[in-house]
Parts: sequence; C-alpha cells; structure tokens
Amino acid sequence: MSATWRKHAACRGIDPDVFYPVSDEEAGEAKAICDQCAVRESCLEHALGNREREGIWGGTTERERRRIHRQRRKSA
Repeated sequence: MSATWRKHAACRGIDPDVFYPVSDEEAGEAKAICDQCAVRESCLEHALGNREREGIWGGTTERERRRIHRQRRKSA
C-alpha cells in the first residue's frame, strides 16, 4: 500500500513524541493537530489496517481504534 498521504499529513515535521502520549488524557495536542489534517481518514485507515497499537493515528488513541475494530466486526 502506498503511503503518499503521508506527504500531506499535518504532523509532518512535528516532534513524533507528541503523538505518543503517556496516557489518553495527554492526547489532546496530537488530536488537535489531527483535527486540522487533510489526510486524517487515510491515516486512520492505515492504522486500522496495520493494527497500530501505539500512538495517535487519524486523531484516535489505541483504545478508540480497538473500539472501531469491534464496531466494524459487529456490522460486517
């Protein structure tokens, strides 16, 4: 899968540590950046497809992505 969407990501050039908060409660800064991102959906789908277990992807925490996986399985 091509990841050309990454070229347009709002997080390019930002310290990656921002996207790996210690807790979900500290994810606000990363989520705010994601909220402004033109490729947020592509990023989220990448994370879901690759089962990313850490970090903020597409404006979601690991816990939120697990919930999305469960919801998609139920509706499949």
